[in-house]
Amino acid sequence: MKNLKRISKIGVIAIACTFIIAADHIDAPAVQGGNSDITDFYAFQGKNTDNLVFVANLQGLLSPSATSSATFDENVLVEFNIDNTGDHVEDLVIQAIPRDGKMYFFGPIVPSQTGINSTVEISSTVGGVVDITTGSNAIVATKNGMSFFAGPRDDPFFMDFAQYSAIIGGTSTSFNSPGADTFAGTNVMSIVVEVPKSMIGESGTINTWVESKRK
Repeated sequence: MKNLKRISKIGVIAIACTFIIAADHIDAPAVQGGNSDITDFYAFQGKNTDNLVFVANLQGLLSPSATSSATFDENVLVEFNIDNTGDHVEDLVIQAIPRDGKMYFFGPIVPSQTGINSTVEISSTVGGVVDITTGSNAIVATKNGMSFFAGPRDDPFFMDFAQYSAIIGGTSTSFNSPGADTFAGTNVMSIVVEVPKSMIGESGTINTWVESKRK
């Protein structure tokens, strides 16, 4: 882990508050078609209501045949940012970076710098490591009340783009029920971390967003 160095931002999705979903499938010009493109960001209360779960999905629209060869880029850091003071500046970060078939997590920790540049917080005393899942059976690791996962998963985002296009084009006025899932049968590379609320400030509202940053 000594070769982890400063990295700069190449992609970002930002949304705040309780249960959130943000979607952005392969339309950010700087990362389009690459393995650092963030497709979705989810933040929600865990089954254990004392915990919060953060999910970053990357590399959208992977076909089943492409999924077997999809990998996390070892030059790309995924950083979950947490603002618990309301000033829209990260007070804590949880960082995830792959090395040799494992995903290393650092934090939650106060970052040594904020903004578009980051230093991998390898001195963090909290975090963990998990083997990257390569098949359908999820490998989950736990440490100090936190849980970790990294690997391919079915894309959970639902959108009927054909009907959306019809609405935008003026040939329809509403979505169908049920609609047709444009993302059915496609996969994403997913990074998941579950964290006790006590580690990030368990009272009040937090703002949270995720970034992918390249070395």
